[in-house]
Amino acid sequence: MIRTTGLTKRYGSVHAVDGVDLDVRAGDIYGFVGANGSGKTTTVRMLLGLVLATSGQIQVLGEDMPRRRTSVLPRVGALIENPAAYPNLSGRRNLTLLDAAGPGGSRRTRNTRVGEALEQVGLAGVGRRPVKQYSLGMRQRLGLAAALMRTPELLILDEPTNGLDPQGILEIRELLLGLHAQGTTIFLSSHLLAEVEQLCDRVGVLDRGRLVLQDQLSAMQQPTGRVLVRTPDHDRAVTVLSGVEDATVLSGVEDSTVLSGVEGQQLVIEHPDPALLNRLLVENGVRVSELSPQRMSLEQSVLAATGNSADRIDSAEVGQARTEVTA
Repeated sequence: MIRTTGLTKRYGSVHAVDGVDLDVRAGDIYGFVGANGSGKTTTVRMLLGLVLATSGQIQVLGEDMPRRRTSVLPRVGALIENPAAYPNLSGRRNLTLLDAAGPGGSRRTRNTRVGEALEQVGLAGVGRRPVKQYSLGMRQRLGLAAALMRTPELLILDEPTNGLDPQGILEIRELLLGLHAQGTTIFLSSHLLAEVEQLCDRVGVLDRGRLVLQDQLSAMQQPTGRVLVRTPDHDRAVTVLSGVEDATVLSGVEDSTVLSGVEGQQLVIEHPDPALLNRLLVENGVRVSELSPQRMSLEQSVLAATGNSADRIDSAEVGQARTEVTA
C-alpha cells in the first residue's frame, strides 16, 4: 500500500527526512511514531505529493508518487495536521463543496455521502452549525469526515485525535477499527504511544528523520525477564519475598526481589523461574490470582531505539538552515 526507498527531504543542510524505507502492507493499521520535529508530517506530505522529495522513490497503492497522483489520490483519504475549512460555512456545506470539487462522486448521492460521513464522526447533530463555532476537536472530526467520504482504500492520518477529549479519542479509535475490519488500510502518524499501542498492529519509529525501527507491534513487546503477579494478599506477598533468607528454600533464586508495586495488588518481580515463584507464594499462604511475564511497552521500545527528543535540535542549526533555504 505504501513503499518508499531512500526517501529523503533536505532543507539546506538539515535532513528533515533521511533515507526512509517504509513498508505498509495491505490490511495494516500502521503506527508511524516519533517525537515532535522528527519528520513525521514531512514524510506524510511527501507520500501525498504535497511536498517534493529531494531524493528517493515513493509508491502508494502500487503506483509512483507524485507522478501518478491523479489516479492515486481519489482512492486515498487523508487528514494532515489541522484541517482547513471555510469558517462561515457549515460543516455540511464544507463537505458538500469538497465532494463537488473531486472526481468520482455522483451528485445524486452527494447528500447521502455527506450525511453518512458526518454521522460516522459524531457531527450529525451540528452539521449545519458554522465551522467557526466548532471546537478544535470538532474541526478534527470534520477533517476525518472529509477523508472518509469516498470510502478510501487507504487512510493516511496525521495526529487524528488532536484536540479530542478521552471519549472522543475512544470513539475515533472504534471508528478506525471498524473501517479496518471492512478492509481499509490505515497509516496513522502520532506521538501518542498509548493510543498507537491500542490501535496498531505494525509500527515504524522515526528519530531525527531516520527510520530506526519497523516491525510488528507484537515483536516489539518482548519479555523483560520479570514477572507480573496479581494477588489480593499484596502485603503478605511483599513480606514473603522480602523476608526469605534461606537460599535453599529459594532453590537457586535467592536474588528474587520486589521491584515495584502497581495498582495496589500487582507486583513486578525479578525471578528466573515463574513456576517456582508461584509455588513459593502459595506455600506461604499467598493467593495468586494471576501470574504472567512482563513485556516491554511500546514506549520502552521506542525509547530504546531513539536518542534525545528531536525537539532539542540546536537553534543555531535551524537558523542556519533557514538562511540557506532563503538564499
